[in-house]
Amino acid sequence: MLAALLGPVPSAAGTAPPPRHDVVTWATSAFRLGTGVPDRAYRLVVHTSAGGDRMRVRFSNAFGDRPLTFDSVYAGLQKEGAALVPGSNRRLTFDGRASVTIPPGGLVLSDPLPGRVRAGADLVVSLHSPDAGGPATGHRLAMQTSYLTQGDHTADESAAPWTRTITSWFYLDAVTVRTPARTGAVVALGDSITDGWESTTDLNRRWPDYLARRLQHSLATTVRGVANAGISANKVLADGASPSALNRLDRDVLSHPGVRTVLLFEGVNDLKAHTGVTAEDLIDGYRKLTARVHAAGHCVVAATIAPFKGWSEWDPEAEAVRQEVNAFIRTGGLFDAVADFDRAVRSPDDPESIRPAYDNGDHLHFTDEGMRAMADTVRLKDLECASGPGS
Repeated sequence: MLAALLGPVPSAAGTAPPPRHDVVTWATSAFRLGTGVPDRAYRLVVHTSAGGDRMRVRFSNAFGDRPLTFDSVYAGLQKEGAALVPGSNRRLTFDGRASVTIPPGGLVLSDPLPGRVRAGADLVVSLHSPDAGGPATGHRLAMQTSYLTQGDHTADESAAPWTRTITSWFYLDAVTVRTPARTGAVVALGDSITDGWESTTDLNRRWPDYLARRLQHSLATTVRGVANAGISANKVLADGASPSALNRLDRDVLSHPGVRTVLLFEGVNDLKAHTGVTAEDLIDGYRKLTARVHAAGHCVVAATIAPFKGWSEWDPEAEAVRQEVNAFIRTGGLFDAVADFDRAVRSPDDPESIRPAYDNGDHLHFTDEGMRAMADTVRLKDLECASGPGS
């Protein structure tokens, strides 16, 4: 069990503490999510990757059109459902105050919370806003059950007030912890496949989750943090319901602390919707994205685009673009390393299609087994970025 959020971490007497820094242990990607409701409280469940102390939580009003106030925010550990481990629920503060107001388009980071959070913890963040209204910022496809209620019940550790369930995260943006300076993180930048669509709800079986579990036991790398920057229907080049990968890169990827590598798995939505995007267009988008990631000091590992034959938008023209783009990913020399997701999940009988055991039935998204197969394809040492970006 987790001894988290219960007190400070002791240090050995008479010894200088080793260098430490902040690393992202959980994150999601924000976009507009309905309309905010005043006097509503949310109890949001998330799963950590890297363990550490001095936890901080980031909140977002990125798509709001007015200031947003939180007058009570707590963090604890999930016992079951909306119930918390007794004694684990602790108030978060902001510059020492219990209340904070986030301007339109803004982000805010809590003060560090004493205590340690272990890797693989089910963390619960409860927040209340007295004045939420206008466009709400959040993440729709959480693949995780969370809870809401009217009125401020954030300090309550019981499940009694939390009678309504939701499968989205509202306003919660990222969680960071303090770790040894050698510890790093990877951000998975992608679309609905990275988001985890059709993986089993509440079991953390998105492919970045499987990757996080591999990393916890790896001797090949000191990367431990995994941030999931997947958004359903996201494209590399064009905005839609969410900003394109190029337009959200700074906020959703480069703003997180401790990042060593970006694992890029995007492109299928650009080419499958008959938008006229060519292989050259998509490769140019990859070049621009990679240049910005390298300029920030991070490596890029690119995953090949997975098959989607049988999906309603598939046609031979889109398949030809996919094959050309994948050939470039494998051999073009742009990226620091490659994870060949296509080869891992394609059917041996029809390489333009997903292997039946990995196909959730719509011929685009994956079963839990398919998610695991993609995560297992990543060479963990490639995430270390040991020789630096562009090497």
